[in-house]
Amino acid sequence: MDFTDHIVRNPTIMLGKPTIKGTRITVELILRKFANGFALNEILESYPHLTRDQIFAALGYAAEKMANEEVIEAH
Repeated sequence: MDFTDHIVRNPTIMLGKPTIKGTRITVELILRKFANGFALNEILESYPHLTRDQIFAALGYAAEKMANEEVIEAH
């Protein structure tokens, strides 16, 4: 999936955090909803202007960022 279809970063919106294109809903908010036990359908009901594809793009974007994260161990 090409995340740029759904996820954007703009320094003037939400301090440059990645958001769903055309909204002020951050990828972080979506992740926190899932982390707090919300189901996909509950998120869609809470934010009816979002689509499943947008939510899955947010999850994929986060996974991609985690996959490329570098861990530096302190000794």
